[in-house]
Amino acid sequence: MTLRTRYSVQSHVGLKRKVNEDAVLALPELNIWVVSDGMGGHAAGDYASRLIADMAAGIPLDLAPGDRLQALRDTLHEAHRLIRAEAASQGIDVIGATVVALLLAEGHFAALWAGDSRLYRLRDGEIEMLTTDHSVVAALVEAGHMSWDEAEHHPQSNAITRAVGVGDELELEKIKGDILPGDRFLICSDGLTKYATFEMLRKSLSEQPIEVICDHLIQIALAGGGGDNITTAVIDII
Repeated sequence: MTLRTRYSVQSHVGLKRKVNEDAVLALPELNIWVVSDGMGGHAAGDYASRLIADMAAGIPLDLAPGDRLQALRDTLHEAHRLIRAEAASQGIDVIGATVVALLLAEGHFAALWAGDSRLYRLRDGEIEMLTTDHSVVAALVEAGHMSWDEAEHHPQSNAITRAVGVGDELELEKIKGDILPGDRFLICSDGLTKYATFEMLRKSLSEQPIEVICDHLIQIALAGGGGDNITTAVIDII
């Protein structure tokens, strides 16, 4: 199958923050999309997320799909090193950012992530969360104590356990799977998922055309309170 895509990306500072610490990158020529969220409450989160996006933008165009995935992984590890060095030079305890990076190749997808930004897939009208948050509340969800929707309202919902720039070694998680015509992928920061339930996402992704879907999702988050930066990337397989 020849891979053909359409996509839309959008980021919004929200209603409560003065600086947008999210970053989004679309590289359709490489079939790579990246969303990164600078860690709230930490200095220079916008530096960390922008560094990740800028470094990923430098991946060479002439790589085979498998080599692109390795280049993406290497880029994130190098960003981790540079962010830690920047924190040390400034005398700051922590600078960091979440990341979700999606790579498409003919018939398959691969994703790398750290933190609580998410990747979803809509297929045949059903939505599936493909990533698992690296967060304190994720363990409660996986143990069956609450749903992901309920976890968004937990007092520790913002406490993440992995991020680029945090800890001695970066721990990236990977998922791979198939793609089919009609699939729709959503990558987003938690500024959206704090306000959009699974059903709201399913309905929006099922009904809204690519030209307006990102704006529609951002409007949901703004209507819910817009307490964080909001970033979305939607990719359609056609």
